[in-house]
Amino acid sequence: MKEFDQFKNNKEQGSDKKKNQFTILKDDSTDGHGGYGVGSISLENMSPVIVDPNEEKAYVDMGALHARSAVEKRIRFLTDRSEVPNGKLYWITWVTVDYQEGKPCYHGVAGSEVVVDREIRRGYKLLPEHVNHMDKSLKGRFVVDHMDDKSKRILAEFLRDFKPQLWDNSAQELKDSLDV
Repeated sequence: MKEFDQFKNNKEQGSDKKKNQFTILKDDSTDGHGGYGVGSISLENMSPVIVDPNEEKAYVDMGALHARSAVEKRIRFLTDRSEVPNGKLYWITWVTVDYQEGKPCYHGVAGSEVVVDREIRRGYKLLPEHVNHMDKSLKGRFVVDHMDDKSKRILAEFLRDFKPQLWDNSAQELKDSLDV
C-alpha cells in the first residue's frame, strides 16, 4: 500500500491517531487478490445514449453514468409519475459494446424511462430500474420492448449511423427488438 506524505502519521505534531490511508487501485480489481474492490464491475464498455423523442434525436451523454446528464441536471426526481403530469419523455439507453466471435458489436442495450418537467424542476425516474437495466446491458441482454416505437426508431438509426460495423456485427435479436 502506498502512502502519501500528507496522510502519514506525523510524530512531530504529537498525533498518535492512525490516519486513513488511500489505497491506489489500478486496472482490474477482480484479478484474484481477494482484497478491496472485489466484486466491483467495470463500466468502461458502457455508454449512456439519451433518446429524445421530442426533438427526434439521440446522443451520448457520459454524465448519465452518475445521474449528471444534461437532461437530469437541476431536476429533483420523484418516484411517483403522477407528480410530473406535464413532463417530457426521455430514454436513457445503456449501450454496452463488446466482442462477439472476435468482432466488436453492440453487446447489450437497455432503455430506462425518464420524465422531466423543466418548468417545475421535477422529474420522474426509478433508480432501481436504471440499475437493473445497466446490469442487463452489461450481461448482453436487449431490454427495449417497453420503449415507444418512435424512440426505438430513433435509437436504431443512431446505433446504425454511429458505427455501422458495430451494428452489422450485432445480434439479430437487437435488430428485431428495435423493429429494424
